[in-house]
Amino acid sequence: MPERYELGPHRTQGLVDILDRILDKGLVIAGDIRVHLANVELLTIQIRLLVCSVDKADEIGLNWWRSDPYFSGRRDVAQLEAIDERLARLEAKLAAVEPKPAE
Repeated sequence: MPERYELGPHRTQGLVDILDRILDKGLVIAGDIRVHLANVELLTIQIRLLVCSVDKADEIGLNWWRSDPYFSGRRDVAQLEAIDERLARLEAKLAAVEPKPAE
């Protein structure tokens, strides 16, 4: 009589197989942390984590990185010019306010 019964083919999965499956299907982790003191809610933290491949994210409509200038590498030139102009005005005001060094 065998000491151990196998229910099906025994296959060990490596880390690469597990990551491939997670990235293909996606993995969602959700949780809430709430801190109460004397029936008064002091703090609420909601954690939502989605792990999936870029293709899967596109498929479900999550593609915010395409339009985000930080991730896409595109910068709004008009916005940068406005910032440069504002910086120049602030530097001119500061120069007018600062006392001149004695020579």
